[in-house]
Amino acid sequence: MATIEIEDKVLEVDGEGFLTDPHIWDEEIARLIAKYDGIEEMNDEHWAVVNIIRRNWEEKGMAPMVRVICRETGLRLKQIYQLFPLGPARGACRVAGLPKPDGCV
Repeated sequence: MATIEIEDKVLEVDGEGFLTDPHIWDEEIARLIAKYDGIEEMNDEHWAVVNIIRRNWEEKGMAPMVRVICRETGLRLKQIYQLFPLGPARGACRVAGLPKPDGCV
């Protein structure tokens, strides 16, 4: 198993940096992964996206479709890419602590 170390915390991840155990996720881990991905500070919009992704995963066992994230946050796709430069699947889902979403290239 691969690991990443951020601020003295070691996280087990898959080969693409997604947590291998999404159940260990908390807000501190979200901030660390965000920092690792180049997001220096999580603002309310970041947290809105992450919380929708986490809630959907907890309720349905998968990440929501991008249009659901846009509808529930009121953000446009372009804004989500500005918040998460790696995109909603690779970036936002990683920060939300999810495994790599199906269909994520």
